[in-house]
Amino acid sequence: MSDAPEITPEAVASAVDEALAAIAAAATTAELKSARSAHTGEQSSLAQLNAQMRNVAPEHKASFGKLVGQARGQVNQALAARESELAEAETAAQLEAERIDVTALPQRARVGARHPISLLQEQVSDIFVGMGWEIAEGPELEHEWFNFDALNFDVDHPARQMQDTFFVDPVARHLVLRTHTSPVQVRSMLERDLPIYVLCPGRVYRTDEFDATHLPVFTQFEGLVIDKNITMAHLKGTLDHAARVLFGPEAKTRFRANFFPFTEPSAELDLWHPTFKGGARWIEWGGCGMVNPNVLRAAGIDPEEYSGFAFGMGIERTLMFRSDVQDMRDMAEGDVRFSEQFGMVV
Repeated sequence: MSDAPEITPEAVASAVDEALAAIAAAATTAELKSARSAHTGEQSSLAQLNAQMRNVAPEHKASFGKLVGQARGQVNQALAARESELAEAETAAQLEAERIDVTALPQRARVGARHPISLLQEQVSDIFVGMGWEIAEGPELEHEWFNFDALNFDVDHPARQMQDTFFVDPVARHLVLRTHTSPVQVRSMLERDLPIYVLCPGRVYRTDEFDATHLPVFTQFEGLVIDKNITMAHLKGTLDHAARVLFGPEAKTRFRANFFPFTEPSAELDLWHPTFKGGARWIEWGGCGMVNPNVLRAAGIDPEEYSGFAFGMGIERTLMFRSDVQDMRDMAEGDVRFSEQFGMVV
């Protein structure tokens, strides 16, 4: 004897009502999936009623088949409609949760990084301030007298020509964009009391090509000492100390004889770089020497009583040596990714 329900209009209507109530009560697509299984699956009332069609007398098959078929169709239509409603509601909720107002300010600010040229310039300044020196500054638009004449440059010196120096129109005003920070040394000798121990960092300008090893605008740090009984030994000791702080305890310097109008004797300064990529080696770092007596006289200082030394190096060149930067243009093009690799320093 079978427990399957008998096909009657009441039994079919009851199964439909139960299915529709479960479908309407489903609040999510997961709950609707459970209702579908319970009311249209093999164990559902409608499925069992449909299975009873084999026991129906032939003369009643058509009417009972229509009754059960319509009921199943009504339930399937209700399932499809509810599934569409729930899917639309869930999609709208997900979009709202993930909504981004592109007109609003960003919630997080990107952490930037100071430019390595600025960081290195400050580190160099700290080295000399630690030795008791002062930091001196001056204008970048300079009079030709400070930039050349006071520094013992002859009127026919190649550096004074238009192809090497940026002159400001009209040329008769004798204004130039300074080609070195040496004019700050001259101003220091004119304005400060003796003795003088100053470091002069800042931007300088030359008519160089913009390429991997040259920039038309770059940064220098120059040092000047004016005191009694100053010798080349003081210069060598000062530069050795700076080199060791910047490049490590094994770094050292050497002098090669050269000529500069503002120093006598003059020397090219080479740096022994122990951690240079490809192996330790000597590399040219800058120029230096004892201050020329003519420069002292131009500033009103008696060269018989006072002597001094001066030196100058490029910040960009120093950064190339220390951090293995291959192309100077990376320092000038403003790409924040270049600065970020040096970290954020406060």
